[in-house]
Amino acid sequence: MKGVYIVGASGSIGTQTLDVIRENSHLFKVIGLSLGRDLAKAKEIIEEFKPEIICLREKKEIELSYKPIIVYGDSGLIEIAKYKKLKEEIFVNALVGISGLLPTVYAIKAKKDLALANKETLVVAGDLIKQLIKENNVLLTPIDSEHSAILECIYGENKNDIKRLIITASGGSFRDKKREELIGVTKKDALNHPNWSMGAKITIDSATMMNKGFEVIEAHYLFDMPYEKIDTILHKESIVHSMVEYNDGVIKAAIGSADMHTPIAYALKFPMHEHITNKNLNLIGLNLHFEELSKKRFPCLEYAYMAAKKGGVYLAVLNAANEAAVKLFLDEKIEFLDIEKIIYDEITNDSYKDIEYNLDNVIDISYKIINKIIERYGK
Repeated sequence: MKGVYIVGASGSIGTQTLDVIRENSHLFKVIGLSLGRDLAKAKEIIEEFKPEIICLREKKEIELSYKPIIVYGDSGLIEIAKYKKLKEEIFVNALVGISGLLPTVYAIKAKKDLALANKETLVVAGDLIKQLIKENNVLLTPIDSEHSAILECIYGENKNDIKRLIITASGGSFRDKKREELIGVTKKDALNHPNWSMGAKITIDSATMMNKGFEVIEAHYLFDMPYEKIDTILHKESIVHSMVEYNDGVIKAAIGSADMHTPIAYALKFPMHEHITNKNLNLIGLNLHFEELSKKRFPCLEYAYMAAKKGGVYLAVLNAANEAAVKLFLDEKIEFLDIEKIIYDEITNDSYKDIEYNLDNVIDISYKIINKIIERYGK
């Protein structure tokens, strides 16, 4: 029996993780959960899984049939990360945003294996996280479908045989629109993803293609691959989740239905492939198409490579600018194309270049940039 902690348990990835655990109750026991502001939904999840420790966003009364430990807010997330019960434990980070970084750090220090959906952890602090993982001898498995697919393709292979990683992209909500057609698009339009059902922020990141830029950065850290050997390609069907090309020209592809239960289960059970309830892919009549993913059409992808080339705190700058800009767009304070402008202005700002790259600084600069941008544009 492996103990499981899920932060962000009431979100899209969190609830699908609970689906996987529900089907594998003989393998996993939920020890800790963090939940959102919907107390009715939180109570339903808590009463079903009965975790020992719970984190709620706000200090509000919640009547339960038993007495767990209840903690609150960002400090409560750290308490869950530090809590220890069983010999084998896995920490599922399904939070969105920079708030997911510190819980990852403390979970690693508590020697929990890590199943990671929080992109910001590696984007903002990849080098620091890798060092902590090495020091504490824990396993990191990705939950993102793209990185899960790459892991499927390279497991058991010789890293020196890999020519490049190929990350596929659906193209997001506006993939069929030209640049000039993006003027005035609405929040409702942007949240209408053609293939996936995801949370609001990641859906907007998919529309700008910043999501794919983040995935390139994550792949760099997850698989120790230089950026020049990581490519992206447009694949509207979202059937091929990623590919790996080898030196002999052979390309391995991981294909499957657009269902996040599969990569979640693989992350929890790695390297096993066991049956779970999901959408089986019918190969008959299947048509797959691949196109160039243009950085000119999707400049946020180019900005991710720019920040990665600068390195250091500029990856935190990239993420913070994006996080603030997406929030402003979702709050209908700015236009869709303003997201790109805000990000570009920050990553080309030379005032950050002399800031030392360490955990305290990347967290500090992240919140300062987020607050600065929201104050500037959010009135």
